[in-house]
Amino acid sequence: MSMEGVPAGPGVAGVDEVGRGSLFGPVFAAAVVLDHPSAERLLKAGLTDSKKLSAKRREQLLPLINEVCMDAALGQASAREIDRQGIRCATELAMLRALQRLDRPPELVLVDGSLPLRLWPGSQETLVAGDSRSAAIAAASVMAKQARDALIRRLSQRFPGYGLERHAGYGTVVHRQALLASGPTALHRCSFLKRLLIGPC
Repeated sequence: MSMEGVPAGPGVAGVDEVGRGSLFGPVFAAAVVLDHPSAERLLKAGLTDSKKLSAKRREQLLPLINEVCMDAALGQASAREIDRQGIRCATELAMLRALQRLDRPPELVLVDGSLPLRLWPGSQETLVAGDSRSAAIAAASVMAKQARDALIRRLSQRFPGYGLERHAGYGTVVHRQALLASGPTALHRCSFLKRLLIGPC
C-alpha cells in the first residue's frame, strides 16, 4: 500500500462504507484514527482494501485494528433511509454517524472515493482508491465490512430462505430467485428492487 503524500496521524480519520450496492439491509460505515506506528504495524500484518482480503484474513485483522487504533466508530443508515433519501445521502449519513461517534472530532477526514462528504463541516480530502492508499481508510473498510457481515448473518436467521448468510444481501441469482418466489422482507431496499423489476415492497 503506497501512502506517499497521503496525510496520516492522530488528528486524521479515515472513513469508508460497505453495503452500498446491496439489495438488503443497512449501509455501514466506519471511521478509524491511526498514528504512524499503528499504521505501519497494520500494513506489515497485511492490511489493505477489505475487498482484496479473504473473510478469514479480515477476521484476523479486526482484533489488531481494535487493539492499535487511537479511535474508531461505526455508523449505519437503514434500508428505509436509503429508500427515502437515496443511496448517496444514506451513505453520507452512515459516515457522518461514524465520525460523530469518535471520542473527539478529527482535524481532517479522509474519504474513500471521489465524492466529498457534504454533511461534514470540517476539513476533508477525497482519495480515489483510498482503501489502497491510506491505512486508516483500509482499516475502516475492514471494520465496516466485518460489522455489516455479522449483522446480516444474524438477520439471515430472522429471514431464512433468502441465502443472506451467503451473499450479504447482494443481487445474486439465488437472492433474486428468492425475491421472486417469496417477495421482499421489511428490510429490503424497495428503491433498489424497483430497478430490478422485482415487484412492489
